[in-house]
Amino acid sequence: MTIRRAMLLTGGLALLAVPFLFWLVMLSPLTYEYPEDWQMPDHDTTHTVFVYGTLKSAPLRWLVMGRAGQPAQYTLQGYERQGLDITENPDASVEGLLLEVSAGELRKLDRYERIGIRYERVQILRENGSGIWVYRRL
Repeated sequence: MTIRRAMLLTGGLALLAVPFLFWLVMLSPLTYEYPEDWQMPDHDTTHTVFVYGTLKSAPLRWLVMGRAGQPAQYTLQGYERQGLDITENPDASVEGLLLEVSAGELRKLDRYERIGIRYERVQILRENGSGIWVYRRL
């Protein structure tokens, strides 16, 4: 085998390793267990989730949930973005998306966000009184 061929093969294997490592670390049930106090979302309900970071990316939502969904632009009032988190600030707002997801998709989002390790999922009331889920850093 020539050096050029070996380099091409090695590069190709590296490209295949990236999606596998993403799956293993971020999506696989093999590397994550839900916290003991985590409550399974109600299967009969559609859930509304506000996303403001990586989950704004449609390709990433496809990887995580199996579909991109039909998100709506949304501005969350009374919060400000600080790095990977949002914190309360009555004078600020955060731009993001609202996603309507099934209970199974919400479970996949919880796994991606590593509930209990990196984030917690909390319910915030919107101006109209309806609740939305938001991921907040631990």
